[in-house]
Amino acid sequence: MIDLSRQAKLREAIELFFFAYRAFTAPPDRILAERGLGRVHHRILYFVARQPGTTVTELLGTLGVTKQALNAPLRQLQEAGLVVASVGEHDRRMRRLELTGAGVALEAELSGTQLAMLADVFEAAGGEGGEGEAAWRAVMTRLAGMGQEG
Repeated sequence: MIDLSRQAKLREAIELFFFAYRAFTAPPDRILAERGLGRVHHRILYFVARQPGTTVTELLGTLGVTKQALNAPLRQLQEAGLVVASVGEHDRRMRRLELTGAGVALEAELSGTQLAMLADVFEAAGGEGGEGEAAWRAVMTRLAGMGQEG
């Protein structure tokens, strides 16, 4: 059981995490909304940009969603000319995903807002690679690992 004084600080941390995430996602959300897209579209664009040629199955694993949850937003991105799917060379059932030029540009605009935010906060927390950034990375790495344990 967590003692009451510690619980209050942990609740403050939950609130900070919520408000920080809201601020972090707000600029890309606005850009996406102008195109009739949402946060899930950004996640798809981001991870396809990081791993060009990724398969739909690999993307499902990365995002931790079902095929049904991925189907509609991926189709919307394809219809918007932002993502293309090609048939695998050795397995015709496999679809490899890549961003189009327009997809690359949109993903860079979306993630660029977040890269700038992180650069600013890391600089304010002691500079690139400083103690603040190292502590943040340690916390985020630990939290991400906890999500994998379930």
